[in-house]
Amino acid sequence: MEQIIRIGMDTSKHIFQLHGVDAAERPVLRKKLGRRQMVEFFAKLPPTVVGMEACGASHYWARVLGEFGHQVKLIAPQHVKPYVGRNKNDSRDAEGLCEATGRPTMRFVPVKTPEQQAALMLAGIREQTITRRTQLSNAIRGYAAEFGITVAKGLDKIEPLLAQIAQDQSLPALTRKMFAMQGCQYAQLQAELTVIEARLRAWHRDNADSRRLARIRGIGQVGATGLVMKTPDPHAFSSGRHFAAWIGLTPKDHSSGGKTRLGKITRAGDERLRSVLVAGATAVIQQARRGRGNPSPWLLELLKRKPPKLAAVALANKNARIAWKLMVTGEHYDDARMLGASAAA
Repeated sequence: MEQIIRIGMDTSKHIFQLHGVDAAERPVLRKKLGRRQMVEFFAKLPPTVVGMEACGASHYWARVLGEFGHQVKLIAPQHVKPYVGRNKNDSRDAEGLCEATGRPTMRFVPVKTPEQQAALMLAGIREQTITRRTQLSNAIRGYAAEFGITVAKGLDKIEPLLAQIAQDQSLPALTRKMFAMQGCQYAQLQAELTVIEARLRAWHRDNADSRRLARIRGIGQVGATGLVMKTPDPHAFSSGRHFAAWIGLTPKDHSSGGKTRLGKITRAGDERLRSVLVAGATAVIQQARRGRGNPSPWLLELLKRKPPKLAAVALANKNARIAWKLMVTGEHYDDARMLGASAAA
C-alpha cells in the first residue's frame, strides 16, 4: 500500500468507512471496518491525518486515535456537504471528508477533553430540566384553567396554586389526585434544578475565565459559563468579529456586483448561547431605558436611532467580541475603561 497522507472516516455506531489518499491525492484506501477492527487498524497504521465530522462520539474517537499518534481534524457537517458527490452513501461521505480535510481554508472544530464534555453535559441537563419544568407548569396552569382557577404569571405562583387546588373540595377527587401527582413531579424538578445550579455555580467559581467574563454587563454567570464551555479554543478565531459570527450575531451578506446588501443575523452556531447573550443584552437595555445601571454613552446613542430589539442584538454582538478578547488575552474587564472608550467614540 502507498504511503497514506490523509484519511476521511465516516462514522456510525458499528460501521466505519475509510477513504485514504497518498501524496499525489490518488485514492489508495477504501475500506469498511467494524468498531473493533477500526481501532486495530489505526493502532498499526503509521501516524497520519484523519478527518471526521463533528458529530456524536466524534470527540471520543478523536481522543482514541490521537493516542495512536494520528492528527484528528473534526469538521462541522455543513462544511463537508459541498464536497460529497451525488448518490450519497458511506463511501462518498468518507471521500468527501477526505477532500474537505485537505482544503487549506477549511475550519476545524477543536477536540474537547472529557472534562469539557462533562461541563457541557451539565449545561445541557440544566437546559433540559428548565424546559421540562416550563412544560409542566404550563400544563398545571392549563388544567387549572379548565376548572376556572387562574393565577398571575410567574413560577412562584405554581406551588400556591397546587395548595389551593388540594384544599378545594368542590373539585372531583380524581382531579385533586392528578394535580397532586403533577405537584410531586414539579417538586422533584425543582429539587433537581437546585442541585444542578449549585454544581454550575461551583464550576463557575473554579474557572478563572468564567469569573472574568461574568463581570461584563449583560453576560452574568449563565452567559459566562456558556461562553467558556462552548469555546474550548478561543484562539481558533482570528478576531472578535469572527467569534460573533460563529455565534450567529452578525448580519447575512447578500452582496453582489459591488453592492453591499446586509440582511438579518445569520443565527449560526449555538442557539442557546446566542439567546442567553441577547436576553442579557435586553436586560441591560431595559435598565438603561429606565435610567438605571449607568449605561454607556454608546448604548444610549444607539437606542435613540434603533429599536430596542435591534439594539439588544448589537449589544450582544459587542459583548461577544469583548468576551473573546478577554478569553484570548487573559485580561480583566474594566467597566470604567469601557465607559470612557464609549464616551470618546
